[in-house]
Amino acid sequence: MSGDYEAGNAAISAPATPGTPTPLMPSMRVDSLSYDRKSMPRCKCLPVDAATWGAPHTCLTDFSVPDISLTRKLGAEFVGTFILIFAATAGPIVNEKYHGVESLIGNAACAGLAVMIVILSTGHISGAHLNPSLTIAFAALRHFPWVQVPAYIAAQVSASICASFALKGVFHPFLSGGVTVPSVATGQAFALEFLITFNLLFVVTAVATDTRAVGELAGIAVGATVMLNILVAGPSSGGSMNPVRTLGPAVAAGNYKAIWIYLVAPTLGAVAGAGIYTLVKLRGEEEEVPRPVRSFRR
Repeated sequence: MSGDYEAGNAAISAPATPGTPTPLMPSMRVDSLSYDRKSMPRCKCLPVDAATWGAPHTCLTDFSVPDISLTRKLGAEFVGTFILIFAATAGPIVNEKYHGVESLIGNAACAGLAVMIVILSTGHISGAHLNPSLTIAFAALRHFPWVQVPAYIAAQVSASICASFALKGVFHPFLSGGVTVPSVATGQAFALEFLITFNLLFVVTAVATDTRAVGELAGIAVGATVMLNILVAGPSSGGSMNPVRTLGPAVAAGNYKAIWIYLVAPTLGAVAGAGIYTLVKLRGEEEEVPRPVRSFRR
């Protein structure tokens, strides 16, 4: 027995045979949206417990210095939003130019697939918000620092405008097909945009903040939700769910019809959706053994 034990130790401690290839990936799996919950302090600017009211905390001081520079985050957010707006707007434009070749399903797939690939590719850098409404909702619920909100929104808006003008140059004069304008009454369009953004943020908050959610599939879950929402609301309101999805094409095409709907309704729906999931998710002793969290928060 002792001989076997010594042989086993020798096998473990012996160096690798020269020429043996090393594994391309370490044994520990790293997911693109992996996130350590403890590494993100909670902002005290919106206290929810009586004991915290009046405490000398601010959003500017409670958040530690991030491990990724803000410049890199904004760069990833700009590129990710550019890809999303380019793809989501190009689908309807191509559909108009080539007489319905894309169809509603194709338009929904363009947006949903774009969201999925951007989350999987940049989620670990910036969180892949891609949406001012999402950024505001996460900040309101203390999942994201308010101090970074203006910079994120600026990156998202500028990326949307750049993508829209790129499409205008490529597909002129068919950019009007990519502008989201309501084909129903104002109240109906507002309600639709509110509800589909509520659905989107309910799902995003689940996969981003809850340890029991299947965070590994965050990109697929969110992309599928975007596709579903566009299939439901696309013919009526355009299925925007995102202020910059509407703002960029509106600026490039000069068409601002009912634009306030697409600025206000998604933001209210996002805060409501994120807030409702925060209320219903399991807490404390109700949770099982925690798993690594995959999050849109950075």
